[in-house]
Amino acid sequence: MNHVPSESPSESPSGPSARPAERALTAPTVSCVFVCHDGRGRVLLARRSAGARDEPGAWDTGAGALEHGESFEAAVRREVREEYLAEALAVETLGVRNILRGDPVSHWVALLFAVRVDPDRVAIGEPDKFDALGWFPLDALPRPQHSQLGETLALFGRSLATPA
Repeated sequence: MNHVPSESPSESPSGPSARPAERALTAPTVSCVFVCHDGRGRVLLARRSAGARDEPGAWDTGAGALEHGESFEAAVRREVREEYLAEALAVETLGVRNILRGDPVSHWVALLFAVRVDPDRVAIGEPDKFDALGWFPLDALPRPQHSQLGETLALFGRSLATPA
């Protein structure tokens, strides 16, 4: 039997070791998007720095790719620690979005979460991706906003209006 060498995962834009943004160009990629809040009506937003993957200068919530073998909640808790140097005090599932963006199209399956954190424990953990953090009420959000922020916060706002 003849063996034809296959492209190694690290060489393929869709292989398991490819960065999530690269994989999202060839296959749906799972992202955990989280809205950090203080439990008193304010949300934490980060301004994307010049080194961000997309939309530098735009304000956005946190997010990160789900890693192989990781639970959704573990991914959210890990990403909150990495991005904001804070511990998630409570994690609530908000819903799911199917996001198709750009040309070529990137495809993200975004699982959305509300995460309560202590505002006094938050700091920038990834200065290559974010250059500012701020706490904002939903009716006084900064601009410019990331293209996905409106739909994310709409889902978060609906969860606030639903009695527990």
